[in-house]
Amino acid sequence: MTERPAARQVYLSDWMRIDQDMIDQFADLTEDWNAIHVDEDAARAAGLPAPIAHGFLVLSMLAPMFADCGHPLSGRDGSLNYGFDRLRFIAPVPAGSRVRARFEAAETIVTDKGERAAMDVIVECEGGAGPALAARWILFVPKE
Repeated sequence: MTERPAARQVYLSDWMRIDQDMIDQFADLTEDWNAIHVDEDAARAAGLPAPIAHGFLVLSMLAPMFADCGHPLSGRDGSLNYGFDRLRFIAPVPAGSRVRARFEAAETIVTDKGERAAMDVIVECEGGAGPALAARWILFVPKE
C-alpha cells in the first residue's frame, strides 16, 4: 500500500435548490417526518425560519453535486462510495435554499486492488454564515 498526498485542487459544484417538495419526498422515503422538516409552524416554533432539510438529504445530494463539479473521478465508471471519516451537520438548510459543494482532494491511498481517494467536502447554503455540512468523503476506485 502506498500513500501519497493529493493535489489540493478545489472543485466547486453548481448551486442546487432544496425545496419543500424534495424534503417531503425524502421524509416519505425515509419515514422521518420530524415536524421541523415538514411543518412550517413547528419549524418556526423551534426558532427556525422555515422547515429545514434533513441532514441526510443534504448529505445524499453530494452525489449529484460531485457529478457536476468536474472532478476527474466524477465521470469514472466503477468508483464506489467507501464512506466517511468525518461528518458534521453544522447549520440548517431552510426549505427553498440553494446549496453547493466544494470538493478538495485530501489524500489518495493506492493498493493492489485500486485507489482510495479522500476528499474534504464543504456544503454551503447560499446566504448562510458558514458551512451547512463538512465531511471527509472517501471513494474507492478499483483497478481496471
